[in-house]
Amino acid sequence: MSSAELAKSIGRDLPFLRRYARALTGSQSAGDNYAAATLEAILTDRSVLDGLDPRVGLFRAFHAIWTSSGQPVADADGGERGRRAQAHLAGLTPNSREALLLNSIEGMRFDQIGEIMQIDHAEASELVRIAMDEMAKSVTGRVMVIEDETIIAMDLKGIVQALGHEVTGIARTHDQAIELAGRSRPDLILADIQLADGSSGVDAVNELLGTLGDIPVIFITAFPERLLTGDRPEPAFLISKPYTEDQVSSAVSQAMFFASTEGLEAS
Repeated sequence: MSSAELAKSIGRDLPFLRRYARALTGSQSAGDNYAAATLEAILTDRSVLDGLDPRVGLFRAFHAIWTSSGQPVADADGGERGRRAQAHLAGLTPNSREALLLNSIEGMRFDQIGEIMQIDHAEASELVRIAMDEMAKSVTGRVMVIEDETIIAMDLKGIVQALGHEVTGIARTHDQAIELAGRSRPDLILADIQLADGSSGVDAVNELLGTLGDIPVIFITAFPERLLTGDRPEPAFLISKPYTEDQVSSAVSQAMFFASTEGLEAS
């Protein structure tokens, strides 16, 4: 592959490496720093991609750095939330969370996960199974859904409830979201980008966070790459439309680890 072809391939896959790294760390800044370090490693030694599909090679280079760093998680300020999340994650089976995200959020096959994590196909499959079980049972909390399409909203509600979480309600507009949050403070917000009144889900969430404080948010969008540039404040948790049940379940379970432990029930 020529240098131009490689650059084009990396440019296409980099937003999704950012998404993966942010979900692992629970932070835009930490995730983007890992993505940047991965690019630097590839520029220093392009041989890390030799013999690999470019997308797989990019994620494998990331994993070499992630593993060597001790796989830390922290919030943007390195505060108490990050320390609690790190302690909580220490109780999970090693590499299971990574395998789950690669499979459910990034759509990697088990053989690709094996190449990225340098394990065999069967172990990758088993790690995903273990992660789904461990994370689904680990923490329950209150989730607010901001979604203007009724069918999608009810589907999201069902997925969240099946994980053992309480849904505080469904808001279709900016004003409904503010009112709902005022009645029942959520531990996690699941929000569409575009709302029924033409307003922005991002704007509604930013207003809510100004009142509620720092709680995790999962955005749902048909154009995820637009929120994965690394050039401005962007979400740490992002799933694409059309989504799958596994994607929503995985994102919700991951984000709950970074919610304040106050009010949450640990199994």
